[in-house]
Amino acid sequence: MNYYSLEGNAPPVSFKEAVINGIAPDKGLYFPESINPLPTGFFNELTTLSKNEIAFQLIQPFVGSSIPQETLENIINETLDFEFPLIPLTDRISSLELYHGPTLAFKDVGARFMARCLGYFAALDSKKKEITVLVATSGDTGGAVANGFLGVEGVTVVILYPSGKVSEIQEKQLTTLGKNITALEVDGTFDNCQNMVKNAFVDPEITTKRTLTSANSINVARWLPQSFYYLFALQQLKERSNPPVFSVPSGNFGNICAGMVAYKLGMPVTHFVASVNSNAVVPDYLKTGSYAPQQSIATISNAMDVGDPSNFVRIQKLFENDFGKLSQMLTSYSFSDTETRAAIEELYERFNYLADPHGAVGYLGLQKYLSAHPNAQGIFLETAHPIKFLDTVEAVIDKKVTIPNAIEELIQKKKKSVAIKNYSEFKAFMLHS
Repeated sequence: MNYYSLEGNAPPVSFKEAVINGIAPDKGLYFPESINPLPTGFFNELTTLSKNEIAFQLIQPFVGSSIPQETLENIINETLDFEFPLIPLTDRISSLELYHGPTLAFKDVGARFMARCLGYFAALDSKKKEITVLVATSGDTGGAVANGFLGVEGVTVVILYPSGKVSEIQEKQLTTLGKNITALEVDGTFDNCQNMVKNAFVDPEITTKRTLTSANSINVARWLPQSFYYLFALQQLKERSNPPVFSVPSGNFGNICAGMVAYKLGMPVTHFVASVNSNAVVPDYLKTGSYAPQQSIATISNAMDVGDPSNFVRIQKLFENDFGKLSQMLTSYSFSDTETRAAIEELYERFNYLADPHGAVGYLGLQKYLSAHPNAQGIFLETAHPIKFLDTVEAVIDKKVTIPNAIEELIQKKKKSVAIKNYSEFKAFMLHS
């Protein structure tokens, strides 16, 4: 399997090169040259397969010959060593919990998969040149990447995050590990962080000094494994004759894009709902047909505070850049913080279900879609443990939430970060650290 740049001005590369490069030389995102449907029997037999077998069948065509079968199986085994439970709330609404990994966020799967792939590739390098993983985070990505790459030989990690715009637990998860992990605290927004990362990849002074790759969902090894979730949901669904609607809390749109890859591979699904907070670029686009990036707005669902979602260009490509085809399969709704808080309260009072702000937005999007489609059933993705947003959740439900011991210990750790204000300071760090 080869990958090409969506900008169209870079040569095609293998999976290995796409993972190591992160982004193409022309600043374009890598995209697979083909997405061939899997056999129908595969989807009919999901209940007879293990999670690892499902994941291998799905990802192997994208990895191709870059990783041997046995090694890829081991990578998957190490990546998927926790559960992904589907929790029914009503006969039409279920929550797919994706926060049972080590950093309590859905991004653990992609981060762990990518870390192990990159570790394998680094071990093959006879020159043993160190790889720098460069990543911007609006919340959970940083912690998941830091945990996934901690101690990986031949790899250093530099994480950029917006100062004051991530929760305390999220910040501690990416600033307290040390070793090969460095956190840069940026005076700005997530979009500022993401732009610095993108600019670094095409800055010859930096790329001459460092071998860069990215662990954001722009990297194919972070993005594609997220498609596993959707098949794990189908595997647990009791009523499979009526394919579900998936409502996905969306920020940079990598997760929902991976779900659409699963759809293109043949996964039965009725529709996708991109549920967003006040950062309504995609809902506006689906109303007007005009894509207009905006300055991101800070909300209580901070991982979705993205004003120019990188992966949306991949979604457009999946539907051949045809607005009509895309709008038949994708709906997007925007919700305010007030609505999000009300949803957290409703989920707790009606179902005794504790949701984080992102899952609550997913629930709102699913509710809105189902209200107009009474025969549909749906699944919303709960992408982070509510404990990561303790102040918000406790204020809404007016109760104290029990903090796990591991999180209590994390909170007590001392934060260590490097403050930067702009690209020139970031570049100086990259050149001289």
